[in-house]
Amino acid sequence: MEYPDLDLPEQPKLGHNITHFARALRKAGVPVGPGRVIDAIRAVEAVGFTSRSDFFYTLRACFVSRPEHRAVFAQVFRLYWRDPRYMEHMMAMMLPAIRGVQEDRSAQAAEKRAAEALLDGIEPEVPEAESQEADEETRIDIDASLTMSRDERLRTLDFEQMSTAEIAQAKRMLARLRLPVKPFASRRGMAATTGTRIDARKTLRAAMRQGGEMRRIHLQKPRPRWPNLVVLCDISGSMSQYSRMVLHFLHAVANEKGAGWAAVHAFTFGTRLTNITRHMAARDVDAALAAAGAEAQDWEGGTRIAACLHAFNRDWSRRVTGQGAVVLLITDGLDRDDSHDLAREMQRLHLSSRRLIWLNPLLRWDGFAPRATGIRAMLPHVDAFRAGHSIATLEDLAAAISAPEDTGEKARLMALL
Repeated sequence: MEYPDLDLPEQPKLGHNITHFARALRKAGVPVGPGRVIDAIRAVEAVGFTSRSDFFYTLRACFVSRPEHRAVFAQVFRLYWRDPRYMEHMMAMMLPAIRGVQEDRSAQAAEKRAAEALLDGIEPEVPEAESQEADEETRIDIDASLTMSRDERLRTLDFEQMSTAEIAQAKRMLARLRLPVKPFASRRGMAATTGTRIDARKTLRAAMRQGGEMRRIHLQKPRPRWPNLVVLCDISGSMSQYSRMVLHFLHAVANEKGAGWAAVHAFTFGTRLTNITRHMAARDVDAALAAAGAEAQDWEGGTRIAACLHAFNRDWSRRVTGQGAVVLLITDGLDRDDSHDLAREMQRLHLSSRRLIWLNPLLRWDGFAPRATGIRAMLPHVDAFRAGHSIATLEDLAAAISAPEDTGEKARLMALL
């Protein structure tokens, strides 16, 4: 395809800035190639540069092809296209806190990644006055042998506050995590020399071969059986970053041979329920999540927990939870749906599962209390209520699954209802 020539000035600055903006997006993790840069320049030339809103959506249409990249694009756009106060805040965030530079607020989603992408290769300069004072001050040697290592710090870091490099390292750590489960005794039996019950059928058959003389009593014990794992993951706007990390962890669990699970079923929900189980079976995690994201069209959308649980209970519950499955529900519980009874749907889900565990990233806040209507309706119908905002919380999940007496924070929060 041939494009007509663009009427640009002799020294075009807008095209130069769009090119550098595309480089910043690429460093922040958004796949942007030269072809998209050319399309963006031509699109801006066609739309015009009179409205900031039109300019934003024109560039987003050219550079963003996946819902999970919208937040990164918005932060890089805000930082790059001249927001001086925001730039000062991000520069302060990149400086070491040892000299008293403190943030007046915590970083929001994708802010740190946007700052690192735009400040890549720039070393923060220390004012000359401070450097002279530092030379005159007495130097103090600090023994850091007992401080946390990088991996230890990353284990407890909130997924929402991770940079691009930290997210990549966290994904590698999640790929090594395991989620073993203990088998439970089924009603079926198996032969055993020291069993707990008599195998009447085998004993009588052996006696018939001996002319009716019963020479030996055959015993059996309950046959061990491993449960299914069913994961219901909220992918609404407030849960998008946590959901991606949990799905990375789920992919590792689904592809781990000999982990103990009979089958692993995965569902995403926001405004509708989507079954992504077959995509989790792909060996390559990037291909698996790309296929899952393409099928789930409600990424970073609204939240209709009651309607999605109703769809699961109606269409999938008998298929995937009929054998005593362990169900993981990952959501913040902020429901906006009034068309269904959330408490009733949660009760149905609880009764059809062997164990229902709710992971809520809002538990990272010390002052968390069940004040939201959705949380108050859901909390009484779960077996355990735990945090799910970091690698450490996912590591603790393994112990909680195999411990029926573990309820997490449920008892404490139920007292507040």
